[in-house]
Amino acid sequence: MKLSFKILATALLMVAVVPGCTKLDEEKFGSLSPDNYYQGEKEALSSVVGVYQLLSYNVDIGDPWRMKEFSTDEFIVPGRASGGWFDQNNIDLTRHVENADNATIARAWQQIFQEIGTANAVLESLEASPNKANLKALIAETRALRAYGYYFAMDNWGNVPLVTVARIDPKDLPATTPRADVYKFIETEMLAAVTDLPSAKDVSHAAYYPRFTKESIYTALAYMYLNAGVYTGTPQWQKVVDMCDKVITSGAFSLTPNVVDNFASPSQAASTEIISAFTKDATQNAGNNQFILYTQNGLDQQKYGLPFSPANGYSSTQVALDKYEDRDARKTMIEYGPQFYLDGRPLNYPNGTQLVLTPVKDIVSAQDNEGYKVLKYTPVGAKWSGFNGDNDLVLERYSNVLLMKAEALFRLGNVTGALPLVNQVRVRSKATPLATLTLQDIEDERAREFLWEGSRRTDMIRFGDYFTGTWAFKTTQTEPFRKIYPIPNQQIIANPNLVQNQGY
Repeated sequence: MKLSFKILATALLMVAVVPGCTKLDEEKFGSLSPDNYYQGEKEALSSVVGVYQLLSYNVDIGDPWRMKEFSTDEFIVPGRASGGWFDQNNIDLTRHVENADNATIARAWQQIFQEIGTANAVLESLEASPNKANLKALIAETRALRAYGYYFAMDNWGNVPLVTVARIDPKDLPATTPRADVYKFIETEMLAAVTDLPSAKDVSHAAYYPRFTKESIYTALAYMYLNAGVYTGTPQWQKVVDMCDKVITSGAFSLTPNVVDNFASPSQAASTEIISAFTKDATQNAGNNQFILYTQNGLDQQKYGLPFSPANGYSSTQVALDKYEDRDARKTMIEYGPQFYLDGRPLNYPNGTQLVLTPVKDIVSAQDNEGYKVLKYTPVGAKWSGFNGDNDLVLERYSNVLLMKAEALFRLGNVTGALPLVNQVRVRSKATPLATLTLQDIEDERAREFLWEGSRRTDMIRFGDYFTGTWAFKTTQTEPFRKIYPIPNQQIIANPNLVQNQGY
């Protein structure tokens, strides 16, 4: 059950964690070893759950997610006139002028490689367990988790150190591995993991959610293949179709009638659309969701009856809002213009003035009402422990499978096959079906469907407007070398074997 998976996170005890791939300090979380642990699946799963929690930073409000979102046309965190929220590192990412000393990028590197290092440690213990023969599925699950971590590292930095051991010899620090080689490693690891993972159609959804299944990894591979031209120089459109078809023909997934149900806490576990997710429940000491805390205006404490006052940070843009038709149900996830209580009364400041949300005009010193708010994870129905919500974080949805297949078919010349897939997603949200289809239509549909789900930067790079487009406070074209971020200088100082990415 969903609850039991969350409770396992409270029992998390790690063998050893190396927070950064080249940082040599060991952070011990117990004295576990193959001799006194992993005697059964329950004990082993408690550690694997910890790897899931670390991977969730890539779709959570952690720096890996923020780092990518800052550079897109759908996300902005302005400094406030009150003095809060100003961070030059984030403004540099917004303007595409980041460098190797950027603190947001440095923290993101640490968090992503902490997940990889933890997966390495858990894998070593699983492989050394006297009960190894009965842990094949968990070993496959952990290999997939590590490969996912390397996918995010490769996507962000391209050329990264490839390490598969829990402890690094300080006399033999890893060198930078070319992006194409990291890509091949991820592909090999994921394909190997699929063999021992169960299919979603063969397990009880209520009992197994939200752990990886074969379809989770097919979906991950499809997205990596979708970007293969960027990563390796060789497109893999047919492989995208093949992976998507494996998910589609499983019959295990379908679009939910209401897209919001995939992000509302009470309905997530029963969703037929969520392929991969991360459970969060602060009331069970099993992680938390702080999107509402970081995003909403302070007055939303009254609107939603929250036990805290939100910090009014994360915001969206006019460019993102303008992509939606008024009839599109996904537009209801964005708060803009005059604000009201849920019962229709005006949402007013103490002086009686109504809150009216406007676009950000000043990225350094914005007013309280500047910046649209994205209710990706609705507070309605959520349970709270302080300012921590229990909405699960979504990694992959079936709508992505449909849109990935549509794009790959389009690029293969099969527009007739692509159009109905896009329209499935549009009709679900009451958007007007398209009569014809262009690549721009597909990119815009992805932007609408996956707002703030962490894929916009990767998509913009693949479609090219990451470099040629301008929006909000990104006013100049972007140099091609910025398709990957700089390796943090602090990592290169710690490990001279690393080679900085070109241009930085």
